[in-house]
Amino acid sequence: MIAAHSCSGKKAAIFGLARTGISAARSLLKGGAEIVAWDDAAGRRAEAAAQFGGRLQLEDPAVLDWRSISFLVLSPGVPLHHPAPHPAVLAARQAGCEIVGDVELFLRARRDRFASAKLVLVTGTNGKSTTTALIGHLAREAGLAVQVGGNIGTAVLDLEELGSGGVYVVEMSSYQLDLIGPASADVAVWLNLSPDHIERHGSLAAYAAAKSRIFDGLPPEGVAVVGVDDDESLHMRDVLRAANKRVHSIAVGHAPDGAGVYVQDGLLFDALQGPAAKVMDLASLPRLPGVHNWQNAAAAYAAARGLGIAREKIAQGIASFTGLAHRMEEVGVIDGVRFINDSKATNADATARALACYDRVYVILGGVPKAGGIDSLAAFFPRIRKAYLIGQAAEAFAKTLQGCVAYQMCGDMANAVAASARDAAGDSGAVVLLSPACASFDQFENFEARGETFRRLVSELAGTCMSGSAE
Repeated sequence: MIAAHSCSGKKAAIFGLARTGISAARSLLKGGAEIVAWDDAAGRRAEAAAQFGGRLQLEDPAVLDWRSISFLVLSPGVPLHHPAPHPAVLAARQAGCEIVGDVELFLRARRDRFASAKLVLVTGTNGKSTTTALIGHLAREAGLAVQVGGNIGTAVLDLEELGSGGVYVVEMSSYQLDLIGPASADVAVWLNLSPDHIERHGSLAAYAAAKSRIFDGLPPEGVAVVGVDDDESLHMRDVLRAANKRVHSIAVGHAPDGAGVYVQDGLLFDALQGPAAKVMDLASLPRLPGVHNWQNAAAAYAAARGLGIAREKIAQGIASFTGLAHRMEEVGVIDGVRFINDSKATNADATARALACYDRVYVILGGVPKAGGIDSLAAFFPRIRKAYLIGQAAEAFAKTLQGCVAYQMCGDMANAVAASARDAAGDSGAVVLLSPACASFDQFENFEARGETFRRLVSELAGTCMSGSAE
């Protein structure tokens, strides 16, 4: 774990005692800080008290003496600006306390003690987890010491300190980016931007502004890797160019102007220095299916080149990548029907990318809906044999599908898996796809728990089918 030694002797407040808050508490205590903490959920407060004992003071921000607090470490899920700042944020601001996230503590520790280790930051509306994992895999396959974390799973302060030659690859959400100062990354990756988390940021412009913080402090030798296949991202690329940043453009279906990496007809091309050179055939890789994964692979390639990894090594690494759980993950095949876990698809744009990969789909949709619902999926409706609706979004999604796609109100995941498997039986070559286009928080703790439930239900179903065939 990374200790926050720069905070030694200071008193910090932590608000939010989920994964990142607990990690920050451990780091601050190890670094010699005094901390007070709180979470609105009584269960999390009890768990933290049991874990830390007397080393952790639990104190409600409403009665806390903020004059004694040096800074507030805020969990990224807590509202900072919109629709209204959380009362803990307002109290800290009124007292003049700095508000940071766990990633900012990591960045300060890096500057103080292990600045020789390289830092790659990855953001985007969709694809950032796969791209983060793939960059980590490429660096590891090239023989570098690598630590991967952030929004992808492991909290950054739970990573290990790396020396010269080491590489940190950190996935960054817009929530996390809102809570950092200049990151000074060696490579900063911006994949794409489409409307998401508007309820948190208030507008697409504010969402884009939060994302753009990934480039703050980018040194002259640093590399900005930017997808240019949507208007907002193309604008970001142009802003960076105007600021004389070193930019590698990423495109799918066409060659970008200037230095870049692109994919055409499934073939990956390197045009970073001079004429474009063919690198490899991505269309032949079963673990990176679809145009969206070609963008991920191109961005990971450009980031790896920015780290100085040789072209041949990168191609070998992309070919050996096994993919990620909950991202277009095949979890079973029953009588020729593939079951695909794409629980990470928490918005319609992500679900569109999954639907584009299959011709005959029995799709499970629903959860906590995002702005716009699934209206944008209309172009993919002909691919859907039937939809199975769960969670809070079910009624709204049913209205969108009415008259266009057959659907069934299932309520929960167990009913949806059973119904979709029953309807798909005998349709060899079809897929049952969990790609909800929604957040998971109405029925699950997170998208991982949702995906694991789908995996378990498919496994049980497969076991039942095998038992039946053996009798």
